[in-house]
Amino acid sequence: MKAILCKEYGPAESLVMEETKSPHAKGTGVKVRVKAAGLNFPDTLIIQGKYQLKPTMPFSPGGEMAGEVIEVGDKVTRFKVGDRVMGLTGYGAFAEEVVIAETNVLPVPEGMSDEEAAAFTMVYGTSYHALKQRANIQPGETLLVLGASGGVGLATVELGKAMGAHVIAAASSADKLAVAKEAGADEVINYTEEPLKDTIKKLTKNRGVDVIYDPVGGDFTEQALRAMAWNGRHLIIGFAAGDIPKIPANLTLLKGCSVVGVFWGAFTQKETDVSAQNMMDLFKLYKDGKIKPRISEVFKFEDYAAALNALSQRRAKGKIVLKVSD
Repeated sequence: MKAILCKEYGPAESLVMEETKSPHAKGTGVKVRVKAAGLNFPDTLIIQGKYQLKPTMPFSPGGEMAGEVIEVGDKVTRFKVGDRVMGLTGYGAFAEEVVIAETNVLPVPEGMSDEEAAAFTMVYGTSYHALKQRANIQPGETLLVLGASGGVGLATVELGKAMGAHVIAAASSADKLAVAKEAGADEVINYTEEPLKDTIKKLTKNRGVDVIYDPVGGDFTEQALRAMAWNGRHLIIGFAAGDIPKIPANLTLLKGCSVVGVFWGAFTQKETDVSAQNMMDLFKLYKDGKIKPRISEVFKFEDYAAALNALSQRRAKGKIVLKVSD
């Protein structure tokens, strides 16, 4: 089988595509022929040695995929050969075949394409956990989504609307904001053309926002926090801007607000029952037409470097997907 391998840390161009030995499913392992693999920001970090997970080299990046079961271990009870599945790999999805623990595999809902399935689990799982368990967002509250045109950003816009929030989307260009508007945003902010804090206060009539969803970091974190409403919750998702911000602690005191970390990967392992219920909730929202993965571009398997660069350079408007096989 072919796999994209990281043999040394570096940019996407340092990865290589090679023939490798096909893995076998044992115990609770499920072997999948990968049809599509979703790209996520951690994929750009893991190949540079900048992610908390550092697999033994050589390894394939890729944290989520969709495909067809071609072999199961002798302890697998929920899946059989031929099933369409989607799943989380941590790494390894940029390959024609991968073995995943049964607990990390889900059936693909009826009507969902391979590309949608590969783009679904991580962004919606992260965003739903953030809004539901970490922010406890309520109908009528105001939600600010930073980086609103990316994969997690658009998922959060959709989920915020589905959960009854008033959604303000912030992004860096008019075309990105247009995509966020299509996803359901009530109002938009171009933070390259207007001051973020002042614009938030203007849109909220100086009240501020109740929940901030922040996958960006950098200078925008403090600007957004300064426009927080009383008893607000600032969700720390990641740092796509590159810089991890240092937050003035006095702001949390003055605003009576919380800065809340969101580590969805750890949540799925530590609170498995709650995580499973979250996925059932998300599948229902998909079935009801309230959420739908927005795919920015589908790249051929051999164009993996271009796909990763489109993500790292923040050109995507939605999710980027690799088409691994037919």
